[in-house]
Amino acid sequence: MVNKIEQDHQRFRQIVRGKIRRDLRRFIAKNDFIAREGKRVVSVPVHDIDLPHFRYGDNSGVGMGEGQEGKGVGKGQGGEQDGQHVMEVDVTMDELADILGEELKLPRIDPKGASKITTLRDKYTGVRPVGPASLRSFKRTYREALKRQLAMGLYDPDNPIIIPIKSDLRFRSWNEVKKPQSNAAIIYMMDVSGSMGDEQKELVRLEAFWIDTWLRRNYEGIESRYIVHDVKAAEVDKQTFFNIREDGGTRISSALQTCKELLEAHYDPHEWNIYLFHFSDGDNSSDSDNRLCVKMLKEELLPRCNQFGYCQVASAYGSGSFHSVLHEAFPTGDADERGPKIVLSKVASKDDVLESLRTFFKAGR
Repeated sequence: MVNKIEQDHQRFRQIVRGKIRRDLRRFIAKNDFIAREGKRVVSVPVHDIDLPHFRYGDNSGVGMGEGQEGKGVGKGQGGEQDGQHVMEVDVTMDELADILGEELKLPRIDPKGASKITTLRDKYTGVRPVGPASLRSFKRTYREALKRQLAMGLYDPDNPIIIPIKSDLRFRSWNEVKKPQSNAAIIYMMDVSGSMGDEQKELVRLEAFWIDTWLRRNYEGIESRYIVHDVKAAEVDKQTFFNIREDGGTRISSALQTCKELLEAHYDPHEWNIYLFHFSDGDNSSDSDNRLCVKMLKEELLPRCNQFGYCQVASAYGSGSFHSVLHEAFPTGDADERGPKIVLSKVASKDDVLESLRTFFKAGR
């Protein structure tokens, strides 16, 4: 019975997984996941899955006793169309990331070799005759008691009572082992000047959610940091990052400078896989600042990071020129043997988010 239930559950999960994969673009466009995000689990509204129900036998018989015809309840006629069934199914963030990877055909990320941080873990490697009661191995203890009684001729197969004594007790033992752990730091930067409105920030929020989901599937440890800027830049918390709005101009180099200082203070590139993402509508204060940004990327940021991703969101008030600046300055994306280090994408609506994610992570670096 348990195996049958488990098989049914697995079959149901496969149906749900397939439904989410087919409707992934719609889920992203409607922002269905983010509003329900919990502790590494999200509730996904899944349509058109029949709810389980009981089937009864033939109920054509007549009940006992006298009865009268009942009266109708309410006015008008009932509808003839089926209702739309909507179920909310809990899905782990890892499952969600796997669905994303399968849909976009993304390769798993291969962390830089030098980024492996070693952590100590307890690993149970054997048994011993002494130890705390919480680590007692009942199976090994029973086996020792049985062996002793057989050797002494005390075992009665017609009355098989096994009573362990102190010398029969066995306890699990452990050793501290060194386990490599790949860690990653994600630095999100966003232009919050007057031309970046609520619509643009919603696109950034969606993109950042899925970037975070995919990278957390590929790394055991993730630290996310957030930088906002207009003509000046500052590090902020996640809540502020997605809600702050300023009315000033834009100087992109201020964000890159703050990012550089953050990396120098906290993230050694030999110990961390570093991902930098900048979101903007493409406006910048001047050509001289564009040149400064290119210089900082070449000399300071690209040598330190796995990848720099620039996502330009469409805005009625933005010029969109910074995308062209980066494309002209890095025509090959500053590629190495692992692929381009600087990746550019444009997002005009929520429908473009999936393709933007494919652009960022198709190289698997």
